[in-house]
Amino acid sequence: MPLKSEPTSQSLEKKLLIFGYEVPDVLAIFLLLSILNFLFGQTNQKLLLVWLPVIVIALVLRIGKRGKPDNYLVHLAKFHLRPKYFSAFQSPTNDVAPPRRKKSL
Repeated sequence: MPLKSEPTSQSLEKKLLIFGYEVPDVLAIFLLLSILNFLFGQTNQKLLLVWLPVIVIALVLRIGKRGKPDNYLVHLAKFHLRPKYFSAFQSPTNDVAPPRRKKSL
Protein backbone atom coordinates (compact mmCIF):
# COMPACT_ATOMS: atom_id res chain seq x y z
CA MET A 1 0.00 0.00 0.00
CA PRO A 2 1.65 3.28 -1.09
CA LEU A 3 1.81 6.25 1.25
CA LYS A 4 -0.53 9.07 0.21
CA SER A 5 0.79 12.60 0.54
CA GLU A 6 -0.59 16.02 -0.25
CA PRO A 7 1.41 19.20 -0.90
CA THR A 8 1.08 21.73 1.92
CA SER A 9 2.02 25.34 2.38
CA GLN A 10 5.57 25.83 3.60
CA SER A 11 4.88 29.16 5.29
CA LEU A 12 2.39 28.38 8.03
CA GLU A 13 4.30 30.40 10.62
CA LYS A 14 4.22 33.64 8.59
CA LYS A 15 1.91 36.33 9.90
CA LEU A 16 -0.92 37.62 7.73
CA LEU A 17 -0.13 41.04 6.29
CA ILE A 18 -2.27 43.16 3.99
CA PHE A 19 -0.32 45.96 2.29
CA GLY A 20 2.30 45.54 5.02
CA TYR A 21 -0.21 46.05 7.86
CA GLU A 22 -1.56 43.48 10.31
CA VAL A 23 -5.28 42.68 10.16
CA PRO A 24 -6.29 44.77 13.24
CA ASP A 25 -4.41 47.73 11.78
CA VAL A 26 -6.19 47.40 8.43
CA LEU A 27 -9.53 47.18 10.22
CA ALA A 28 -8.73 50.32 12.23
CA ILE A 29 -7.69 52.23 9.10
CA PHE A 30 -10.81 51.25 7.18
CA LEU A 31 -13.04 51.96 10.18
CA LEU A 32 -11.59 55.47 10.42
CA LEU A 33 -11.99 55.90 6.67
CA SER A 34 -15.64 54.84 6.74
CA ILE A 35 -16.51 57.06 9.72
CA LEU A 36 -14.83 60.11 8.21
CA ASN A 37 -16.43 59.42 4.84
CA PHE A 38 -19.84 59.18 6.51
CA LEU A 39 -19.32 62.48 8.32
CA PHE A 40 -17.52 64.53 5.67
CA GLY A 41 -18.09 62.63 2.41
CA GLN A 42 -20.50 65.15 0.90
CA THR A 43 -18.36 68.23 1.56
CA ASN A 44 -16.12 69.97 -0.94
CA GLN A 45 -13.11 69.32 1.30
CA LYS A 46 -13.34 65.52 1.10
CA LEU A 47 -9.66 65.13 0.24
CA LEU A 48 -8.59 67.22 3.22
CA LEU A 49 -11.14 65.94 5.78
CA VAL A 50 -11.36 62.26 4.81
CA TRP A 51 -8.25 61.05 3.03
CA LEU A 52 -5.53 63.14 4.67
CA PRO A 53 -6.23 61.98 8.28
CA VAL A 54 -6.45 58.36 7.14
CA ILE A 55 -3.12 58.59 5.31
CA VAL A 56 -1.52 60.25 8.34
CA ILE A 57 -2.82 57.54 10.69
CA ALA A 58 -1.62 54.82 8.31
CA LEU A 59 1.86 56.36 8.20
CA VAL A 60 1.94 56.76 11.98
CA LEU A 61 0.98 53.09 12.37
CA ARG A 62 3.64 52.01 9.88
CA ILE A 63 6.42 54.07 11.48
CA GLY A 64 5.30 53.67 15.11
CA LYS A 65 5.02 49.88 14.98
CA ARG A 66 8.43 49.35 13.41
CA GLY A 67 10.34 46.87 15.55
CA LYS A 68 7.34 46.06 17.77
CA PRO A 69 6.02 42.48 18.25
CA ASP A 70 2.93 41.09 16.55
CA ASN A 71 -0.43 42.51 17.69
CA TYR A 72 1.34 45.21 19.69
CA LEU A 73 -1.60 47.65 19.61
CA VAL A 74 -4.11 44.98 20.67
CA HIS A 75 -1.99 44.07 23.68
CA LEU A 76 -1.39 47.73 24.51
CA ALA A 77 -5.14 48.44 24.47
CA LYS A 78 -5.85 45.40 26.66
CA PHE A 79 -3.18 46.55 29.12
CA HIS A 80 -4.69 50.02 29.47
CA LEU A 81 -8.29 48.74 29.70
CA ARG A 82 -7.48 46.15 32.37
CA PRO A 83 -8.11 47.05 36.04
CA LYS A 84 -5.13 48.68 37.68
CA TYR A 85 -5.04 46.15 40.50
CA PHE A 86 -6.27 42.63 41.11
CA SER A 87 -7.69 41.31 44.35
CA ALA A 88 -8.02 37.78 45.61
CA PHE A 89 -11.28 38.69 47.31
CA GLN A 90 -14.60 39.75 45.85
CA SER A 91 -15.79 43.30 46.30
CA PRO A 92 -18.23 43.77 49.15
CA THR A 93 -21.81 43.53 47.95
CA ASN A 94 -23.35 45.63 50.72
CA ASP A 95 -22.10 48.82 52.24
CA VAL A 96 -23.51 48.35 55.74
CA ALA A 97 -21.31 49.69 58.48
CA PRO A 98 -20.44 47.30 61.30
CA PRO A 99 -22.45 47.66 64.53
CA ARG A 100 -21.10 50.19 67.02
CA ARG A 101 -20.77 49.75 70.74
CA LYS A 102 -22.88 51.94 72.96
CA LYS A 103 -20.93 54.36 75.06
CA SER A 104 -21.28 53.73 78.75
CA LEU A 105 -21.53 56.55 81.27
